[in-house]
Amino acid sequence: MRKLVYYVAVTLDGRIAGPGGEYDFFPGGDERQSAAYSAWTNTLFPETVPTAYRAAVGLVDAPNRHFDTVVMGLGSYRPALDAGVGSPYAHLRQYVVSSTLEPDIDPAVTVVPGDPLALVGELKREEDTELDVWLCGGGKLAGALLPEVDELVIKNYPVVAGAGVPVFDGAFDPTVFDVAERTAFPNGVTLTHLTRR
Repeated sequence: MRKLVYYVAVTLDGRIAGPGGEYDFFPGGDERQSAAYSAWTNTLFPETVPTAYRAAVGLVDAPNRHFDTVVMGLGSYRPALDAGVGSPYAHLRQYVVSSTLEPDIDPAVTVVPGDPLALVGELKREEDTELDVWLCGGGKLAGALLPEVDELVIKNYPVVAGAGVPVFDGAFDPTVFDVAERTAFPNGVTLTHLTRR
């Protein structure tokens, strides 16, 4: 069965974005550190680079290594939409969970107004692929989908936001994950891969 993997950047205080959805405050280190970190993560997870940026980082023809599908909330989709990009991950099947978004926003995007748990359950049962489903965000969607999250890939940045969108925003539901692997980078970021116990 396919897995749902939440791959996301997080502050020290557990925020994935600021109060207005901003994410440009995540520190990348100096130019050399930032380039090395980006090259490493882009090579490991090339499909998580938005289609518009793939050419600039040499990923135009890079095959998907982990995911062939992305699920995101409206808050994660909104920055692309505001920039006039209706299909931010054209190299993936794209689902946006939203009860307010028009269903025909873009022909390459499927808007899901209802139960995200049912959607993810269907996606995980698909048998015609060996690649997994990427949960891109946001916090409320992640909170709703916590029962279906199989793995976490957390990029933890050395910054405190103070307020903003939590990595999980849902009911109290202690869920244990085991650390499978952890990598530290010179720019202060740690990337931790966790699996559901």
